Amino acid sequence: MFSTLRASVVLSILLGLFVVMVGRVAYLQTYGREKTIGRADRQQHEHRVLPARPGNIFDRNGLVMAGTVETKTLFVDPKFMQAYYQQPGHSLAEMDVALAKLGQLIEKTSYELAQLLSDRAGSRFIKIAKELDDPTVAAIEKLDLPGVGVVPAFERSYPMGSLAAHVLGGCGADGVGLDGLELKYHSLITGKDGFEYETKNARRQPIGVDSDNYMAPQPGQHLVLSIDANIQLMAEQELAETVEHFRAKRGEVVVMDPYTGNVLALANYPTFNPQMVGEAPPEDRRNNALVGPFEPGSIFKPYIASPAFMLHVTVPWEMWTIPGIVWHTPYGRAVTDVHHYGNLCTWDGLVKSSNILMSMLGERMGNTRLYAAITSFGFGKKTGIDLPGENCGKVSPLKKWTHYSTESVSQGYEVLVTPLQICRAFCAIANGGRLVTPRVVLSTLDANGQVVSRQPDPDFDKLPRVIDETTAATMRRILADVVIRGTAKGYRSRVYNIFAKTGTAHIVEGRGYSETRFNSSFTASAPYEHPRIVVAFLIHEPDRSIAHYGGAVAAPGACRLIDRALTYMDVPSSPDLPLPPDQVQRVLWEYNSKEYVDRSSGGGRLYPQPVVADAAAGHN
Repeated sequence: MFSTLRASVVLSILLGLFVVMVGRVAYLQTYGREKTIGRADRQQHEHRVLPARPGNIFDRNGLVMAGTVETKTLFVDPKFMQAYYQQPGHSLAEMDVALAKLGQLIEKTSYELAQLLSDRAGSRFIKIAKELDDPTVAAIEKLDLPGVGVVPAFERSYPMGSLAAHVLGGCGADGVGLDGLELKYHSLITGKDGFEYETKNARRQPIGVDSDNYMAPQPGQHLVLSIDANIQLMAEQELAETVEHFRAKRGEVVVMDPYTGNVLALANYPTFNPQMVGEAPPEDRRNNALVGPFEPGSIFKPYIASPAFMLHVTVPWEMWTIPGIVWHTPYGRAVTDVHHYGNLCTWDGLVKSSNILMSMLGERMGNTRLYAAITSFGFGKKTGIDLPGENCGKVSPLKKWTHYSTESVSQGYEVLVTPLQICRAFCAIANGGRLVTPRVVLSTLDANGQVVSRQPDPDFDKLPRVIDETTAATMRRILADVVIRGTAKGYRSRVYNIFAKTGTAHIVEGRGYSETRFNSSFTASAPYEHPRIVVAFLIHEPDRSIAHYGGAVAAPGACRLIDRALTYMDVPSSPDLPLPPDQVQRVLWEYNSKEYVDRSSGGGRLYPQPVVADAAAGHN
């Protein structure tokens, strides 16, 4: 019997089904179509990044200091793997067996792998093993597991270990530079990644790449440095030996070519291994040669005396009345020397490092000329070296100077300098008065070794002049006496004539200066006849029970370094050092010409007895 109600219900159901079908068709033809096509495309294709090979870092002789090792990384696509084993004819039990076989090859259990895939089930790419060797890769590929693949990867390598660690810097786990050259030149070294758009089969294995969907990676460029790995090694050995022998807190050494500004070595101790940069304490990674300013003490005196000579404020043979071990300034400040030699000429004021004489000279110059003198050598400004994080030190504005500043600055206090700034300033004395710009990178090369860019040697005659040649020559000759009859007596080289300056500076403690903590320093250059290298050697807080004066702590290691470096560079030995001018000889303290002929007391590899060294070397 016909029922209108029943017919209405059936018709409604049919109409509802029709509407659903029409909606489904509309969906599949519009938004659903794009979604379906996209899903199919993801199943059939894969966009892969092709990592670029980073460039190497070479020393000046072509030795690899930082390189790249190509490795293999194993990955899993958990979403695809689970979908594959859930298809008809397969089971998740098979997946467990597959993971167990895979785990045996990479030393992981099937449970570990299953847990990792479960935690990131929605991911399409999970790295599960790195740095795989070729046999392991072959064994994995032989398993032919769905959703499992191997991609190339690059790992940064430092074949020389910790050598020049603070110059190179190091990279993090993601390959991004963290410090040094790896940070500053990261984009240049790493290059540009490429890509490919692969067509996959049902097992997610590649079956082809369209040429229009492929871009080759662009390898990174190589850096060629001014650093000489052999001189760097010598510098690090001497620095480490000195810091450990004197139980010091830390130390730095910088070696430069005085005519080009090329940094031949730059070291800090303690150091670290760039290969494990993430494990190094932050204080060990700190490049104090650039970022650790300190009050220099007596190594600062040549940068006051040189302008004084040039401005005719004094002459080397001028005699100064030194009243005693303590001198009181016109406004009552006490300036102290460790030794009282009696009256001294300006020449000996530097050789014996008299605080009193230098303070008297500072009073005569006045603050305006003192300020102009030290800033002309670049103190208070960055040197411009091509390494990150350089500190500019500190020279207070002239308007903030007081009467106390006159004597403080004259003795190397109330200013902050870095080891690199001190080394650069000494280069001006060594090269005849020009201020060079330190540099570490000489050139860049492409992947084929062709030169991309080269930093030419500077036009020496166009470099800023801070003192004239005559003044520089006078200062070199005065400072050559430091290792013969001055504060570093006993450390004269048997082979080369060295000119140098020692420094011993109290360290700020509270509102004053410590009587037990010091920075011991030594700046030097050789050969006197034609300087080839300049060395700044800084030791912080040596154990005072052993020694603390710069002539006893820093001078031995620096002089040995100079001997070793110049011998390695095949520099001819020096002739006899010329005697001081007659007018100077007549006023020198206890002058003995025989000291200039006998070189037997200089050089050597052994440290002197600590107590004897501290007593004999002088006070600064």
